[in-house]
Amino acid sequence: MGQLLEAAGFLALVQGVAGLVHEFTDLHWGLVQRLGVLDGHEVYASVALLVLAFALFAASESRKPG
Repeated sequence: MGQLLEAAGFLALVQGVAGLVHEFTDLHWGLVQRLGVLDGHEVYASVALLVLAFALFAASESRKPG
């Protein structure tokens, strides 16, 4: 379960960073900017993904034994 949380956290971290890099440098990679529902709110979605990533990392740490 901890490895699944870490993997999900890593994906959220990568997508959050990719969204911020896209907004500030015009490099076109990541999924946040490709979702039409988030049009105009990409920065907020990217920051939310970064917060989610750190929450998932914290949850995976709390699940480890010892």
